[in-house]
Amino acid sequence: MQNTAETGPDAPIDVTPLLDDPHAGYAALREAGPVHRITGADGQPAWLVTRYADVRSALADPRLSLDKRHAAPGGYRGFALPPALDANLLNMDPPDHTRVRRLVAKAFTPRRVDALREPVRRVADELLDAMEERGGTADLIADYTGQLPIIVICDLLGVPQRDRRDFRAWTDALITPDPTKPQLVKEAIGAMLAFYTGLIATKRAEPGDDLLSDLIAARDDATGTAGDRLTEDELTSLAFLILFAGYENAVHLIGNAVLALLERPARLDQLRRNPAELPAAVEEAMRHSGPAPLAIRRFPMEDLEIGGVRIPAGESVLLSIASANRDPDRFPDPDTFDPGRDLSGHLALGHGIHYCLGAPLARMETETALGALLGRFPGLRLAVPQGELRRRRSLRADGLISLPVAWESRNEQAFEA
Repeated sequence: MQNTAETGPDAPIDVTPLLDDPHAGYAALREAGPVHRITGADGQPAWLVTRYADVRSALADPRLSLDKRHAAPGGYRGFALPPALDANLLNMDPPDHTRVRRLVAKAFTPRRVDALREPVRRVADELLDAMEERGGTADLIADYTGQLPIIVICDLLGVPQRDRRDFRAWTDALITPDPTKPQLVKEAIGAMLAFYTGLIATKRAEPGDDLLSDLIAARDDATGTAGDRLTEDELTSLAFLILFAGYENAVHLIGNAVLALLERPARLDQLRRNPAELPAAVEEAMRHSGPAPLAIRRFPMEDLEIGGVRIPAGESVLLSIASANRDPDRFPDPDTFDPGRDLSGHLALGHGIHYCLGAPLARMETETALGALLGRFPGLRLAVPQGELRRRRSLRADGLISLPVAWESRNEQAFEA
């Protein structure tokens, strides 16, 4: 992989190596230069920013817009979402972003999230009970990390149990689309739109004690001014974003964190003996093995420079969180998993006004999931060679498809003792 300055803008870099071995690929790109011309996931050229200082600065640069209306004609080709799913925080700049974020931020304050800790732990324990009853092996993704986040976020929004079963299939279709079956993406989008529209209608008729009912009430409040309220499309799209992001990112983060510890038995044992170190381990998992390789794409509203490279207005800019978080200029010995390092300023949850709205929930959920798991199964280990693990890896997401594990039963532990 070569620097853009050497290859020129007419020779975009093939990013296939980033999917095969992302951290080695990003290391080569960082060494070659700070910004590179690539072919993005949508088949269009884009600018990939790889070094920590440049990524952090760009994340907070108001000249880089999330609003697709600032994309150059024909310069961006993503999912064709209907307005009712597309009018969300990932496509907004101030002042709309400020207004919508303010309306929903109160649901994710540290105090409100901390109140969810015990309910989340109960769900985790119930899932682990079921795993333990089935025997000494399990697929942690199917049986635990893939179930806990959907239960938590659906409970928060007030999604009925009967409506949760198809959600993961829709999410998978959007996160890792099958190029041989493009109709699956359209079908998933249509199903999601019908689902959210119907759910909002149900909640509007019969409000509950949940976040979605609160958002609907704020939307319908006749005493509020139009500038302080959500539009109907914003309401639907916000529900879509909270459920979609709150589920998919959490599944991959928890799974990646568990794997990082299973690969390091000494570190896992230390954490089991010292559960107070869980928060630091979660932060390091975010830095070392985060679920989102890239920040949401951005479009310069004017010609600008990043890392000394000129980027024309309207062209897609991709900020590599995965690369920035392993930049040795910011995190020495970056490939080592070390919860004791200085983790301040890692970018797994973003930076600036678009910093992850659900950050407190992500931290609490991952800490709780790890604590419950490690406390239950002292002998937890991988049940297959590491090379046989299957991953869902794209420029958008990096997570495990399955995580087979094994442990000794309590009877076996007692016998050995």
